[in-house]
Amino acid sequence: MIDILIILVYFAAVMLVGVMSRTGEDATAEEYFISSRSLTWPSIALSTIATNIHAGHFLGMAGSAYLYGLAQANLEINAVFGILMAAFVFVPLYLNMKVITITQFFEKKFGSRVSMAYSVLTMALYGFLYLGATLFWGAYAVNALFPAQIQFLGPDPAIRIMIMMTFLGMFSATYTYLGGLRAVVRTDAIQFVLLVGGGLALTILAVNKLGGWGELYTQTDLMHLHLPADHPKLPWTAIGAMLLLNLNYWGSNQIILQRALAAKSVRHAQVGLLAAGVLKYVMAAIIVVPAIALAGLLKDNPLSDPDQAYPTLVNMLVPTGFRGLILTGLFASLMSSVDSIFNSVSTLWSIDIYQRRLKPEATDREVVAMGKKAIVVTLITGLCFGFVQVYIKFSNPEFALTHWFNDMSYYIKVGFVILVMSAVFLYRASSTLVLAMMFLTIGIKLLLEWIFPDMAYFNITALTIVIGFVIVAAESWIRTRRGINLRDIWYVDSRQVGVMGLLLLASVVFLQIWFH
Repeated sequence: MIDILIILVYFAAVMLVGVMSRTGEDATAEEYFISSRSLTWPSIALSTIATNIHAGHFLGMAGSAYLYGLAQANLEINAVFGILMAAFVFVPLYLNMKVITITQFFEKKFGSRVSMAYSVLTMALYGFLYLGATLFWGAYAVNALFPAQIQFLGPDPAIRIMIMMTFLGMFSATYTYLGGLRAVVRTDAIQFVLLVGGGLALTILAVNKLGGWGELYTQTDLMHLHLPADHPKLPWTAIGAMLLLNLNYWGSNQIILQRALAAKSVRHAQVGLLAAGVLKYVMAAIIVVPAIALAGLLKDNPLSDPDQAYPTLVNMLVPTGFRGLILTGLFASLMSSVDSIFNSVSTLWSIDIYQRRLKPEATDREVVAMGKKAIVVTLITGLCFGFVQVYIKFSNPEFALTHWFNDMSYYIKVGFVILVMSAVFLYRASSTLVLAMMFLTIGIKLLLEWIFPDMAYFNITALTIVIGFVIVAAESWIRTRRGINLRDIWYVDSRQVGVMGLLLLASVVFLQIWFH
């Protein structure tokens, strides 16, 4: 009963903060979508990482870490490279142009056709795939941890999960609808404390249960960042794909960068992102290490469903009363991602499509109203895909959804990587060729998968990006006789900020060597 009470208090507190952050009827588009460009670096850091981490990390990534060990942490550790590129290359460009959406940057570079394609594909990717996956993992966690308490929703676990998905989605949509980015950032501060607190507590409990940090090495063979090159899922060569994909995720992702676009200054944006880079290491530890400890604890009786790793840890180690706190951390990770998707997709729709294409004369009030309607539509599309994931998971419980979902999303993301690389690193890329490559890479990836059926999907993804970018860069060089631009694209606000960036870069290299 005390667990349920803790969870109810949490939901009440989040809704209260969200409602108190609501904007007035006369709110401008900048006020609603980017909080009047007033965010300071602590808000940027906390909200960015709270958005980045969702329940899928604690369940899906933990399940993968249970199978493959520390190599799963590469996805988090190598994200720091993308964060550094965002801080010193991409975000200064966006802030200098004073854009509300990153689509506006692409329009200035390549025109309306490319920017429209990017905006529509981004809304589809996040409003459909990512939102559905995030809601699924949150509801899946509830069902795994509190099956008895939610039996009143029905005897079928799939039905219970779909009902919980609907509730969690509607809850997050409500306060996002009322307050825009301001409500998202303020609630994210609460979410971050809870998700880190719950994750750290479970990490300590799991490692102590195993016998200490040293036992992670002696009782498992999972404390290696680099797996053999022929590993089917996470070969060490996959790091190349991770670095390339992070150029998109951290460099041109509206959902992640909306806080940086709302920064008071370039300095606040850069320091906030660098602080987020440090927090990325914390998240890698609290997601991956407990799962490795569980592998040691269950080495004689392994799980049949790896995605049950996190719920198994909670049920095994966490006493009644404290379990509610752990679950609020999972809820926090879910809603901090879901509310950001709602806010950013509604921003893209109302600014890029409605205001710029459908009704250029629209007032701020009309634009904000359209953004609120987009939140409702996004909720519906996300739930539809979430229900598909329920069907997939319950049809094949042994199927690890994390890598399937990654591979699905990369069909679109490879085109995004080529887009942002062409916009920033080439002097004058062909807009027609860039647009074509955003779609042709889907075919290239499918072709490579057919030619190399046993190659890890990360390696296929990296090869697709390289082929696509080389084609665009070659055409650009033939036409302009100018190569890749690496000289005038960096901006460092101050010496202190630059030193922080170098230290963060050095830490990535150190970890790769230490945990080789």
